[in-house]
Amino acid sequence: MGARNLITDVAGLRVGNAEDMALRSGVTVLVADVPFTAGVHVMGGAPGTRETDLLAPDRVVEQVDALVLSGGSAFGLDAASGVADGLRAIGRGFAVGDVRVPIVPAAILFDLLNGGDKDWVCNPYNGLGRAALAATSEEFEIGSVGAGTGATTANLRGGLGSASVVLPSGVTVGALVAVNALGAATVGEGPEFWAAPFEMGREFGGRGVARDYPDPVLVATKLAQHGQTTIGIVATDATLTQAQCTRLAIATHDGFARALVPSHTLMDGDVVFAAATGAQPVPDLAGQVMLGHAAACVMARAIARAVFSASSVNGDVLPAWRDRFG
Repeated sequence: MGARNLITDVAGLRVGNAEDMALRSGVTVLVADVPFTAGVHVMGGAPGTRETDLLAPDRVVEQVDALVLSGGSAFGLDAASGVADGLRAIGRGFAVGDVRVPIVPAAILFDLLNGGDKDWVCNPYNGLGRAALAATSEEFEIGSVGAGTGATTANLRGGLGSASVVLPSGVTVGALVAVNALGAATVGEGPEFWAAPFEMGREFGGRGVARDYPDPVLVATKLAQHGQTTIGIVATDATLTQAQCTRLAIATHDGFARALVPSHTLMDGDVVFAAATGAQPVPDLAGQVMLGHAAACVMARAIARAVFSASSVNGDVLPAWRDRFG
């Protein structure tokens, strides 16, 4: 793993979180020192996104200024407007004549039924977006923060997770994810994570693989709670085209499937963004294959770390992993 075991082990990236504990929701922003190449892939049946069409390989704009993960369902898309306002104020954005237009794709999860106060008059997510941008740093917290503040899974609190790895080639791969899945990150009624085979060290408890497994068809979900979706970002310092970033995002979805059961359901809005800063050389064909595999493994670890690091507050509808098993 990288020095921090965070997505910011990819040099030049910064992450900021902002949350409102009364709202039980929040926003997470990823920015870089300069615009970066990005792609996206949607696997869930109920996505909520902004400017994802712009990331298709045949579009004019190939680089973005920031990526946003937010709670709040459709209301949370306004967080990207707050980030765009903040970026414009510092002169960032795609140049159109004398005007700068920040490019800020975003994805949201549904956390409107998690017990928080959602009776607002003015949408709070624009302000949370600006606050998250202002808080960006190479060091940031994971767990019940940012976009993971009000997240849940089928049986436990969800959260914000991150992880990284440095490949033998010197290329770094990192993941950032807000886990609010319909399914579960743990196996049956036990503490073991589905992602256990990919754990590095004891980054999510070192419990190893489960000894007993439930019926593979009759899986636990939180369908009756009507609040789900896992949204994430994978990043690398390799030099990739927008089309290659799209393929990297597709490969990263395997990490969702390795760490969450079930995943990519009709009622999840599962989305993965991929970002490439271009500090390392263009990988050859074998390098691209290994990059995709590493991205899936890192995302699976980040998902488990999100649930492992979550904490409880009064009134939670589900316990945190640490409260139940820690």
